[in-house]
Amino acid sequence: MDYQAIRRELDGPVLTVTLNRPEKLNAYTARMGAELADAINRADADDGVRAIILTGEGRGFCAGADLSAGAGSFDTTEGGAGSRNFGEGRTAESGAGSSFIHAMYNSRKPIIAAFNGPAVGVGITLALPTDIKIASNRARFGFVFARRGLAPEAASAWFLPQLVGLPQELRWCLEGRMVEADEALKAGLVSEIVEPQDLLHRAREIAMGIAENTAPVSIALTRQLLWRFAADDQPFDLLKIDGPFVQAMGSTDDVKEGVGAYLEKRPPNFPGKVTSDMPKGYPWWTDPA
Repeated sequence: MDYQAIRRELDGPVLTVTLNRPEKLNAYTARMGAELADAINRADADDGVRAIILTGEGRGFCAGADLSAGAGSFDTTEGGAGSRNFGEGRTAESGAGSSFIHAMYNSRKPIIAAFNGPAVGVGITLALPTDIKIASNRARFGFVFARRGLAPEAASAWFLPQLVGLPQELRWCLEGRMVEADEALKAGLVSEIVEPQDLLHRAREIAMGIAENTAPVSIALTRQLLWRFAADDQPFDLLKIDGPFVQAMGSTDDVKEGVGAYLEKRPPNFPGKVTSDMPKGYPWWTDPA
């Protein structure tokens, strides 16, 4: 895919995906969604990529949907301007069943969001499926849908309470106000705040810590177990899944390497690859997409 709305940069085992419409504060379009989905899916299929950083170019992370069409920016009736913003990030190139939400949620690679500035509307909901979220002290967040006559999208009504709890989600979404970085940290939306000049360095530091010290197959399986079972109201379905996986993984070369590296006090060199060595039974779910 020819990227126009994002930039994709691979540096060693870390892929940085940058929302790249700085003249529009990286305002979201369906094209951006399609490109984001493509970049995440490509990273998922590349064993050389161990972690992904998602950030924005310039002074904003993402200002939300592109409002250049004015009051009709969300009109998706035939001939309406809303097709520029909606479409779940789908194009003929990405396939009718593809979107950035599916790509992120199903990813076998950890994704770190680095909020360099305001993230509003879809500009914050598109990043909710990321695993680790850090922010510049200049970042602000807005679940402003009710102030635009809209409702939360991109499955954010499911993702957001997983992160901050239903009471906090209700307050933010019903008030529709902007949330400062400190409030987002206190609520658990982001895990740390740094100075603007340190943001990408800190994101890469986290990414490299994962790349250098963890097993790719373990990370892929851990990520899916946590996301898919965190909202269950009982642990028994999970027990049917995680037990067989742990038993199967116990005899793998990854586990032998992990234990050996620990005992020998040296860095590990895990041989397992997510493209070929995921344990039997993975994936255990059926994706309706």
